[in-house]
Amino acid sequence: METNECFIELDDSSLEEVAKLYRSAFAGEPWNDDWSDTEQLMEYIKDVSGSRNKLNYGLVIDGKLAAVSLGMLRHWWEGTNYIIEEFCVSPDMQRQNIGSRFMAMIEEDIKKRGVAGIFLQTDSGKPSYRFYKKNGFGELETHVSFFKKL
Repeated sequence: METNECFIELDDSSLEEVAKLYRSAFAGEPWNDDWSDTEQLMEYIKDVSGSRNKLNYGLVIDGKLAAVSLGMLRHWWEGTNYIIEEFCVSPDMQRQNIGSRFMAMIEEDIKKRGVAGIFLQTDSGKPSYRFYKKNGFGELETHVSFFKKL
């Protein structure tokens, strides 16, 4: 069965569809994120998808949003980078190489834009860690993330 794939740049008109996909992707194992507060979820999606230099991608398969990458272009002394704030694939489409194909499409598009690299963060103990390693991402050994709970 042949599928119809469409790589798109997302705009604000797709925020509700993005939020629905995001909620489903992170609700189950291994994340178990509780996004039952729809208002909080929508505000978060607006936060990560709406910066001054936003660059948000979607992969539509057979008319359904199957994957999203929410991020921005950030200028740095070494060149402009695509900062991925959130990246996910619909749970019913995971483990079908869709994420890797989608990432390759993103890389192709940002290369055309003259972007120097991609930066993202993930948890080391989650499947996403292996996904990014498999797709050619390397760890920044001197980079450390900090958090302080208040």
